[in-house]
Amino acid sequence: MAFFHPGVGAPLAAGLLEEVIAFGCRKFIACGGCGVLEKDIAVGNIIVVSGAIRDEGVSYHYIPPDREIIANDVGVNALVNVLSNRGVPYRIGKTWSTDAPYRETLNKIAKRKEEGCLTVEMESAGMMAVAQFRGVFFGQVLYVGDDLSGSEWDNREWQSRNEIRESLFWLSANACLTL
Repeated sequence: MAFFHPGVGAPLAAGLLEEVIAFGCRKFIACGGCGVLEKDIAVGNIIVVSGAIRDEGVSYHYIPPDREIIANDVGVNALVNVLSNRGVPYRIGKTWSTDAPYRETLNKIAKRKEEGCLTVEMESAGMMAVAQFRGVFFGQVLYVGDDLSGSEWDNREWQSRNEIRESLFWLSANACLTL
């Protein structure tokens, strides 16, 4: 087992994923943080990514244009099984992948919620597209961080939740080993 930090943003994450695949890796579980689009989803809640709205540019270089990308069932099931077996509460849901974090306007947030998104982040759609194009297994789990649902951004001190981050890492490692 190996681990790497894919950086911030879909272009860097996709490029690093490409390199790791070129080294021979074929099974991936990504974990990280995200913004939440619903105020009542608390910091630290776990979201297993079921798909992503493609509002970044990288995924369009790997798979045909479409509004969203659906997650690999094998990766989703590996995460669900590990979380369920450990009694860790989680939700399965869609995320919004965007390269423009300062353009997460109230109107766009409302539209993404209408499309079923629970969260927003920058890498999911790009990494899922690379994985699909390269034919490797990929799943992703996110922990809820800052809140974008109101008229003002709420940081909620999400980056300081080291115990959540470490726990999520080990849960992800275990899920990867089951692939």
